[in-house]
Amino acid sequence: MENLYLPEGCRISKFSNTEALATPAGIEKAAENGDILEANALLCDREMNLHVDLGCMQGIIPRCEVVYAQNGEEVKDIAVISRVGKPVCFTVERITRNASGQPVAVLSRKNAQRRCALHHLSNLCAGDIIPVRVTHLERFGAFCDVGCGICALLPLDCISVSRISHPSDRLQPGMMLWCAVRAVDRESGRITLTLRE
Repeated sequence: MENLYLPEGCRISKFSNTEALATPAGIEKAAENGDILEANALLCDREMNLHVDLGCMQGIIPRCEVVYAQNGEEVKDIAVISRVGKPVCFTVERITRNASGQPVAVLSRKNAQRRCALHHLSNLCAGDIIPVRVTHLERFGAFCDVGCGICALLPLDCISVSRISHPSDRLQPGMMLWCAVRAVDRESGRITLTLRE
């Protein structure tokens, strides 16, 4: 069975994704089906809305729909701005018209992330092996996209069996890895990963 909740960047060149984005009818069908699609975020406007390249029409992710905060945490501006120039997953919520009559797809990354958290990540257990994409490195570890842009921590001591001083000794942003789930905190929804095991 196909994993519906891949890390961002994994779905963008898949046939089903490019086919859905090729025509307005394809985008309308994806909206009806609730499909998760992916495209590049082009810019962030003054209201902190993300503009997405759908090819056949304009796509906008309103600021309130950019990030799913599991515990009602406030979404920081950097979480929106940092998506510019990168692939983002989303569902198509509706199609409207702009002032000149052109179709505009209103998108929700938050909805895609919520579905990923509820139907995929909540079912993970220690020992499960999942595909992840390294998003950024810190001195204490690497943050990895575990599905639809939701990040988990790969701590420094879980990256290698040999001692390393920084995650960059083994990893770089954008790398795809298979990691084992080390722990899942059901209360906070936080996931810790490991490469060592």
